[in-house]
Amino acid sequence: MQTTMIIIGLLIVAFGMFLYTAKSKMKNIPLVDDHDKILTLTDQNFQHQTKNKVVLVDFWASWCAPCRMMAPVLNEVANELSGNLHVGKVNVEQYQSIAQKFKVRGIPTLILFKNGVEVNRFVGVKSKDFLLQQIQKA
Repeated sequence: MQTTMIIIGLLIVAFGMFLYTAKSKMKNIPLVDDHDKILTLTDQNFQHQTKNKVVLVDFWASWCAPCRMMAPVLNEVANELSGNLHVGKVNVEQYQSIAQKFKVRGIPTLILFKNGVEVNRFVGVKSKDFLLQQIQKA
């Protein structure tokens, strides 16, 4: 019985150390500048920028570690898109009204719009290949 308690205690301590280390690493993920092709979406330009196009919109915040992880992926996606296919970003801290309108409850949330209408939604970190595949399907 005492040995079991010691083992359980050690497992709890090890798990706690793992969580602390993981959280520290995620906090230190640097902010990455957006690619030139990424559309910065606001209350004023959202409808216009998503009309007559296919746009993958990233709802993000600067304090969100998974959002920071997605930034380089979205830069690569934007670089590979051409024609009427685009990537846009909405900072949910600055434009809460847009996030509320589309019922964004967690970030990162990626919403795929075709001609201004939502056609698909993805929550969490996604790969470049997955996103490109979804955009091509739209």
